[in-house]
Amino acid sequence: MPDVTVLGAGIFGLSIAWTCMVRGARVRVIDPGGPGAGASGGIVGALAPHVPENWNDKKQFQLDSLLMAEAFWHEVTAAGGVNPGYGRLGRVQPIGDRAALDLARTREESARTLWGDAATWRVVPADHMLWAPHSPSGHVIHDTLSARLHPRRACATLAAAIRARGGEVAPDGTTKGRVVHATGIADLTALSTHFGKTIGNGVKGQGALLHFDAHDKPQLFAEGLHIVPHADGTTAIGSTSERDYDDPTATDAQLDDVIDRAMKAVPLLRGARVIERWAGVRPRSRSRAPMLGAHPLHPGDYIANGGFKIGFGMAPKVAQVMADLVLEGRDTIPDAFRPEASL
Repeated sequence: MPDVTVLGAGIFGLSIAWTCMVRGARVRVIDPGGPGAGASGGIVGALAPHVPENWNDKKQFQLDSLLMAEAFWHEVTAAGGVNPGYGRLGRVQPIGDRAALDLARTREESARTLWGDAATWRVVPADHMLWAPHSPSGHVIHDTLSARLHPRRACATLAAAIRARGGEVAPDGTTKGRVVHATGIADLTALSTHFGKTIGNGVKGQGALLHFDAHDKPQLFAEGLHIVPHADGTTAIGSTSERDYDDPTATDAQLDDVIDRAMKAVPLLRGARVIERWAGVRPRSRSRAPMLGAHPLHPGDYIANGGFKIGFGMAPKVAQVMADLVLEGRDTIPDAFRPEASL
């Protein structure tokens, strides 16, 4: 019989289950769609930090998580034998004009204070970077904190590791022990219905996978798009942010525009073959922060939801604080992440 049942095999649910297992708990993960069936089964995988300014608990939490990620994914990969393609290769961003250049240099200084020796945020001449988008100012931002992984494979990696340790990842089963709800949009919808107001919503994203090998290069952020070279020789680009949509998994002309903008920003991508088009709906809480803690509708249960665009980057730290709470009753969750912040 499991000590912990996790409902939902997305990145939050699987990461929490794995961390509970590492601490000695028996774990069952239940998801009718299987690992990564929803928003976590995407293709982009940009683990990128917030800008180093106006510091708050959310940014510190994200920094801690990004710094935990390498050891976390190394352990998971070793346990399950599946490679998620994790790599902390940094990120390059163009700088548009003089005002943006001055702001970037200010952030360069604040990063030294806020990030310490853990990572750098530097302004460098664009011609120093062989793999970079066009930058009108002649300079780019290069940070060494950003990392990448393949989201779908990351979920498969966690599922394999859980099973290798004797845990269950199944389409159905009974809920025993302590229960964690990590079901994304379904739970946000139930909360909104119960409280008669929007507690969270789904934001559709569309992305594409290109046959273009830049596996040892940093990710790029240009024209509002993430351009992420994967370890398998593909490059992902995305994504849209759509509040209104008819079909949550259909791709359309908005993705065509994303592809066109990416190829204009990075001419090296022109002519690359599109090998996959993907769309999915990401759970966004009203507070825009992850929703972690006691479940508002299920007394004695827990909730982990609202990863939105930063779920994979936040996952190692989310798993840590949720395991603290579920297994030890120790609450280290930031106030901004508690469910009541969205209620």
